[in-house]
Amino acid sequence: MDYIQKGTKNYTLTNLALFAAGFITFANLYITQPLMPQFTKDYGVSPAVASLSLSVATCMLAFSLILFGSLSEAWGRKTLMTFSIFAASIFTLTLAFAPSFEVLLLLRLVQGFVFAGVPAIAMAYLGEEMEAASLGSAMGLYISGNAIGGLSGRVIMGTMTHYFNWHVGMITLSVISLIVSAIFVWALPESKHFSARPLQLKALTKSLVQHLKNPGLVCLFGIGFTLMGSFVTMFNYIGFKLVEPPFNLSTAIVGWIFVVYLVGSWSSAWFGSLSDRFGRQHVLYCGIAIMLSGALLTLPNSLVVKIIGLVIFTFGFFGSHSTASGWVSAAAKQDKAQASSLYLFAYYIGSSIGGTAGGVFWATFGWTGVVLFMASALVITFILAATIQTIKHRQIIHSEVTP
Repeated sequence: MDYIQKGTKNYTLTNLALFAAGFITFANLYITQPLMPQFTKDYGVSPAVASLSLSVATCMLAFSLILFGSLSEAWGRKTLMTFSIFAASIFTLTLAFAPSFEVLLLLRLVQGFVFAGVPAIAMAYLGEEMEAASLGSAMGLYISGNAIGGLSGRVIMGTMTHYFNWHVGMITLSVISLIVSAIFVWALPESKHFSARPLQLKALTKSLVQHLKNPGLVCLFGIGFTLMGSFVTMFNYIGFKLVEPPFNLSTAIVGWIFVVYLVGSWSSAWFGSLSDRFGRQHVLYCGIAIMLSGALLTLPNSLVVKIIGLVIFTFGFFGSHSTASGWVSAAAKQDKAQASSLYLFAYYIGSSIGGTAGGVFWATFGWTGVVLFMASALVITFILAATIQTIKHRQIIHSEVTP
């Protein structure tokens, strides 16, 4: 079988295309995150309400993932990913002209739906087209595109808001996204190991139920939930902390804080390679421990120490997410798109719930409460990862004693 191998032209083009798709999706998904303090001023809403500008998009994205993953089984991987990135880019342009916060939320809700095309399908595409030995590094490179996109969207919005306004920032990002979308269409090879099949809701339901009966996969879905819940909480509310005394940072500077995402683009690819060599379980343990260390380092009232903590936390998150998402593709023996969709469903529900719940801790206990919230989520993540090892051990024993 002609699978894509590391070092070939198709490997380079595939990684370029999916890097571009991840860039577009996450640059546009997180554009409102650095604007939350601005929304509290412009619209007179609380930090938790301002966070809905992100949470409604991620919540709709979560529910749409299952649909897009299934539609891709009938309509093809590349077709739906192309629709997703072009539609997301156009919706960002419409956001620039939203007349009120309520309209902005409605547009973000619809945009959340079209975002689902890339994350629901990209991992399945890689799982089908990449040879097993190249999958970990390819998955890591795709996740790194997510990191660079998330960074770029926040930096563009923060800088444009400071020097012009957030409307200009959204127009700028929309134009960039449309150009990158064209690169994706040109670069991505057509699927060679995918066969379209009719969309059957009964078969879809059966497939989803089968994945949910797999305790190892359920633990991985839970890991996605807690990882993203803690991560989005960190970046939703660190801006509120940094614009307050004694820091008093501007919107532009807060936007540039997200440059720490660069370490995520490296750690995701590196952790992917490490998981291929040393096993996903041990690598995931390390990633969780790194995240917890970074979160605790944001407690001291020192800007330098907080930034160091953000760097460490981000490094650990993208490495952990790369490891867990690659594990899902490997663990699902069939219907990989649905398995990836369920993982990302939990991942983005974690974003929506964690991102808004963190606002309650911020309002009640300040930054210490936010860190406690994140630390609790990471402890649960570690327990879930350890549970997978227990499940695997029991399965091995069962297979040895079963005639």
